Amino acid sequence: MKIQVEKLTPEQAAKRGIPSWPVWTKEVSRFDYTYDENESCYFLEGQVTVETADGKVHITPGDFVTFPRGLACVWDIRQPVKKHY
Repeated sequence: MKIQVEKLTPEQAAKRGIPSWPVWTKEVSRFDYTYDENESCYFLEGQVTVETADGKVHITPGDFVTFPRGLACVWDIRQPVKKHY
């Protein structure tokens, strides 16, 4: 199970309708998470390292990320996150 990351400009995100998606925020923290369904999100702020059995993925603002259903991982939030999901 691989995390997919694609860089999007704000204009590209707007064309996909992402600004109308809900917003999630989280402070600096570290926690385990398992995805019950596929999730796509667009990072507006923050820095995160997501650790999986396959390695680490670094996420920064402008990243459009798709997490596959069933993925077990550890979120290591290094700067507070704000994302559309």
